[in-house]
Amino acid sequence: MIPEFNMAGVIPPIRPEQPGYSPDRSPYIADIESVVTRFGTTQARINILRGFLAYRKCFYDLGVTEGFQWINGSFCQDIENIEHRDPGDIDVVTFYYIPKFEKGPDQIFIDSFFRLLDTDYTKPHFKVDAYGMQLGTTFLPATIKQLSYWYSMWSHRKSDNMWKGFIQVSLSPEADEQAIIALNQIKIKEDNQ
Repeated sequence: MIPEFNMAGVIPPIRPEQPGYSPDRSPYIADIESVVTRFGTTQARINILRGFLAYRKCFYDLGVTEGFQWINGSFCQDIENIEHRDPGDIDVVTFYYIPKFEKGPDQIFIDSFFRLLDTDYTKPHFKVDAYGMQLGTTFLPATIKQLSYWYSMWSHRKSDNMWKGFIQVSLSPEADEQAIIALNQIKIKEDNQ
């Protein structure tokens, strides 16, 4: 379960009522439908979620179905009340396994895949500020440094360095189908208001 925003308008870095050493902390593991129902509260957020789900489908279409994503940014904050604006996008780091190929990936896969990690492409097409880290590789000092970068960068709010939490959601084509249904129901409710 994703904790509610705290008084500072962020997801708390450690679950409320837990001691500071508790392992019940960020990144909070959630399923994609929970993300949709929790954050699909305005038309701007619904549009971002539509883009995010379309972005995830591009991975599935390439056979990349194993891994998870860390999601963050103003999308995961109460930005409407903090800064009186809508979120512009969702920040995503995809931790992925490359699918097995008989002869290795072809150039079409390579080009399509790396475009999904190119923010210049993903922001205008999906409203996703995209980054990636491959899983299943050798754990090198550079890997540790990159992982530490993402954790330290994402555990603090950019504007004031406030410590905050973020969310981890598994890649799952099946779960995304249910999330799309849930998102469409939110859209219908909002249209009728």
